[in-house]
Amino acid sequence: MDNVIRRRTPGARLGRAAVYAVLLLAALFYLLPLVVMLITSFKPLHEISPGTLLSLPQSPTVEPWIKAWGEACTGMRCEGVGGYFWNSIAIVVPAVLISTVVGALNGYALTKWRFRGSELLFALMLFGCFIPFQVVLLPMAQTLGWLGLSSSRAGLILVHVIFGIAFTTLFFRNFYVAVPTELVSAAKLDGAGFFRIFWRILLPVSAPIIVVSVIWQFTQIWNDFLFGVAFSAHDTQPVTVALNNLVNTSTGTREYNVDMAAAMIAALPTLIVYVLAGKYFVRGLTAGSVKG
Repeated sequence: MDNVIRRRTPGARLGRAAVYAVLLLAALFYLLPLVVMLITSFKPLHEISPGTLLSLPQSPTVEPWIKAWGEACTGMRCEGVGGYFWNSIAIVVPAVLISTVVGALNGYALTKWRFRGSELLFALMLFGCFIPFQVVLLPMAQTLGWLGLSSSRAGLILVHVIFGIAFTTLFFRNFYVAVPTELVSAAKLDGAGFFRIFWRILLPVSAPIIVVSVIWQFTQIWNDFLFGVAFSAHDTQPVTVALNNLVNTSTGTREYNVDMAAAMIAALPTLIVYVLAGKYFVRGLTAGSVKG
């Protein structure tokens, strides 16, 4: 048996090396556009040509980044994307927090405090995950007008919270199904109420699915363009809208290095989130996959 294992070991190692090589090539191919963007953003304009996309900058400069942040023209104004970047932060942070909290409470109520019609309610909320965004543009615009939130950050936050609740509820509901109901029943017998049970029993074990919800919502909201362009004014536009305006502004020479720097600025938050917490996203998703 030992001889058989020894004879098979070199082949197994070769197969594993081949798999790793294929995965590495796939990763390099996938990352190639990002590498081109990053290299181009540090090049002076005279070094950029179709034949030098992958060449390193001869005279590296951060001037394109400075111009993209505070000077580039995004339509009629030349103020860069810095202000729009902070608009996105002001929209994303409260929208992610609110949708995550509401989704957690919904998932908790739908699994541990079931009531008549709870399954139907969950099915209707789940249906919200599949509604195309374009379908609700006009009804949502009218609703924001009635509420006095048109073209405001608060209106965009409300829109993202409403559309995010369906997903966060799904995440937390599937996760809490795997939590033993006996713990909640015992707490009820001891006199604990709805929020006390949630705070003391459910929330301490919810870290994996909270990470999933935060990453999912952060990515969806930060990368959103449709709602940003439809429900915002110039002073409240997110960075994705400003990036589109910058790239499509044609005055003078096309500054590809500035365009790439602006694109990197817009992409950095999601890149950082996935690099730092990407593995927890997968763990959190699989944690709630046993039941439900």
